[in-house]
Amino acid sequence: MSTKTHRIIVSDIPVDVVRKKIKNLHLAVYPPEGRVRVAAPLRVNDEAVRLAVISRLGWIRKQQAKFLGQERQSEREYLSGESHYFQGRRYRLTVVYHDAPPRVTVGVGGMQLHVRTGSDRDQRELVLQEWYRQQLKKQIPDLLTKWEGIIGVRTAAWGVKRMKTKWGTCNIAARRIWLNLELAKKPVRCLEYLIVHELVHLLERLHNDRFKGLMDQFLPQWRVYREELNHTPLGHEEWEC
Repeated sequence: MSTKTHRIIVSDIPVDVVRKKIKNLHLAVYPPEGRVRVAAPLRVNDEAVRLAVISRLGWIRKQQAKFLGQERQSEREYLSGESHYFQGRRYRLTVVYHDAPPRVTVGVGGMQLHVRTGSDRDQRELVLQEWYRQQLKKQIPDLLTKWEGIIGVRTAAWGVKRMKTKWGTCNIAARRIWLNLELAKKPVRCLEYLIVHELVHLLERLHNDRFKGLMDQFLPQWRVYREELNHTPLGHEEWEC
């Protein structure tokens, strides 16, 4: 898909404008700082984009204020005493150095990160991230099978990867979904909401009234889960729900 990107200023707000071969204009505000992005059809000029942004200024500022007031994690160093999350619960990290294969354990005593003696920050991060990946990949198959049966669709493939601005994506033509590795840190119900969200895209590509109606049909409480995901502590990166 051909895209063209540039930035304009509307009422002192920087707006990233991305032009694509799409039919409708889409406006979004992203955490953690409230970055504003507009995806616009190729035929729509900057003046039309400005008018669209101005018409939503109240909503934009409300979203920005919400993100700025939200709890946010500092950049992690993967050291003892830090807080780390797994399946929506907060754990105090203890780093254990030993001469054995690395591993992660979670229990009433917190989260223990076992790494080889002399491991640096990047190596500690890699061990924990790979553990998150393994845990998430254990959760997904059963949820995917459940919801494919309920919704009446089938995926050709799925995967987990680190994504900077999206919780999940769906390649409709390939029938492939990707889920953000960060979801391992969120409550399982938030992961389930994302799976349903991406599967519904196999029935409706756009976030339009039909899409919302299908979400209401299959997962009536989806807005509650989306709101919960938006209000769990933000990571150091920025994410979109």
